[in-house]
Amino acid sequence: MLRLRNLRAPLFSTRCRLPNTPAAVLLLSLQRLLSATAAPTPPKPFAAEEYLISTCGLTRAQALKASKQIGHISSPSRPDAVLAFLSKLGVSRPVIAGIVASDPRFLCANVEKTLAPRVTELTELGLSRAQMARLVPLAGTAFRSKALGSNLSFWLQVMGSFEKVLAVLNPKSNILGSDVEKVVKPNLALLQQYGVHVCNFPYSLLPQVLTRAPEHVQAAVARIGEFGLQRNSGMFRHALVVFAFQSQEKVDDKTRALKMLGFSQEDVLTAVGKMPILLNMSIERLRRNLDFLTRDVGLEIPYIAQRPVLLMYSLERRLIPRHHLIKILDANGLLGDRFDFYYAFALSEKKFLDRFIHHYKHTLPGLADAYTSSCARKVPHGITI
Repeated sequence: MLRLRNLRAPLFSTRCRLPNTPAAVLLLSLQRLLSATAAPTPPKPFAAEEYLISTCGLTRAQALKASKQIGHISSPSRPDAVLAFLSKLGVSRPVIAGIVASDPRFLCANVEKTLAPRVTELTELGLSRAQMARLVPLAGTAFRSKALGSNLSFWLQVMGSFEKVLAVLNPKSNILGSDVEKVVKPNLALLQQYGVHVCNFPYSLLPQVLTRAPEHVQAAVARIGEFGLQRNSGMFRHALVVFAFQSQEKVDDKTRALKMLGFSQEDVLTAVGKMPILLNMSIERLRRNLDFLTRDVGLEIPYIAQRPVLLMYSLERRLIPRHHLIKILDANGLLGDRFDFYYAFALSEKKFLDRFIHHYKHTLPGLADAYTSSCARKVPHGITI
């Protein structure tokens, strides 16, 4: 055999016709056998990062991050099938890139066993392909869940329309991935028990509350009562969102911080009762705004507690520029003794310009320029204009 292998290369490289002899026939058979058993060329390994860039449209940075989640894929066959499925559904290439960037494992889905059944379920709910194409990038991982159809059906009933569901849906909200029976329905029953009904709850806030763990929502309702908010008030619903996402420890930390900044217990109850979202502000921002309002503007804390929105305004974009302009007007004797700072700070930008700049444009021609300069100025922390 070794001798035959040695003869193979020179013998079969010749173009001459072999004689029809038993030995020639044997050599020809051996050649065919060796050719058939030769090792095939191994396929090139699947380059996930390059595939994500060239085929899915991701940037190099996005592809580098996403490739780590699909590194186990050895062939482009399944990703190709997923991309074809999304294109057929009507999802545009830029949207597909966004889907893959945020959820690279979408490319690993089985079209026949996972994605196609979801389309069938949504079709049965009455959704068009155009609506499904809008739903896919917002549903996130929930689009691959077997509970997608039943969950969407529930939310359509709660929200009232597909458009309202889309308005509150995003990959991080997880409303289509939440357990309806164990989480959403118990929360809905709890709210109804306290007289809070879906019809009078802001749709933008409702899913955030209903998808929280029921024990968190129950504790939130109890904490809200401590601040004297009535359950039939509009502010109660906003407070419910704040308290449902804040632990008791964080609420206590914020109230202690307000007291350290000079608020009395009554001031804290008043301010939080009027604006619960105050508890979402960082302690540093609270301190900076309060310091400016009390030291530079000269407002008293009880006054601020009655108007807590003052603490929510941007220090650099609203409070400092407007106060700077008011000081100019006051120095020129254009403001009365009973001038209300809250009035000036709370006005919309257009109304503020009309009332305090355009109104005095002939009296003080450079007023508009002074205000514009103040708005553009970067004010370092602790510096008074």
